[in-house]
Amino acid sequence: MRSRRTLAGLAAFACLSTAHAQSANTIYVTTGWFHFMPQGSSDPLKVDSVDGYPINTSVPGSGTDIGSSDTAGFSIGYFITDHIAAEAEMGIPPKFDLDGEGSLGQFGKLGSARLWSPALLLKYYFNQPTTKFRPYVGIGVTRVWFTDAQLTNPEFTQGVLQGPTSVSTDRSWAPVLNAGFNYAFTKHWFAGFSLSFIPVDVTATLNTNSPVFSQRSEAKIHLNPLVSYLKVGYAF
Repeated sequence: MRSRRTLAGLAAFACLSTAHAQSANTIYVTTGWFHFMPQGSSDPLKVDSVDGYPINTSVPGSGTDIGSSDTAGFSIGYFITDHIAAEAEMGIPPKFDLDGEGSLGQFGKLGSARLWSPALLLKYYFNQPTTKFRPYVGIGVTRVWFTDAQLTNPEFTQGVLQGPTSVSTDRSWAPVLNAGFNYAFTKHWFAGFSLSFIPVDVTATLNTNSPVFSQRSEAKIHLNPLVSYLKVGYAF
């Protein structure tokens, strides 16, 4: 009888040791592929000033659009409890093309920029730590900014802005709404998918300097991207 109890205890211990656990005090890392899908629109191109004098007029029917982009990414997270985890996500800054719309559509691609949007998330995981399939919902915050912003269409810069033009963009804090799932293959290895929505506006400032005059314009873009993340991870 005692030997049977011993064998049963060993079997139970073996099952626990091979459980697909994502439990409290677990640290995990992931890597995978981000796909950015901007959902917004833009306000008309606005001329703020010419030679320092305020103008505040808009170019009727003008608009811009940012296309989708892909990049490699990674994250690191920590299970605070069996159901709550904190996670930091970041990708290699993807390159986005800026295209003209409306009266600017004739120019096609206007320029490009690289997007930075590191995020901090707090996630709630459903099901028990020992289950293979664990859906979750999350909320967090991200800091959004662009680098390497440039206009690459001379027809647009000469025909509309009337001279060589530099571009700068503002920086914005934005909320992140997140949902997804993980599927554990072993105690350590898992794969997952998530979808995030980031409601954010970005304002691009265009400074034109020609031998004749200087002009300051701006384009406000409602970026509002959906961001998918297909990943594989390892839990320590």
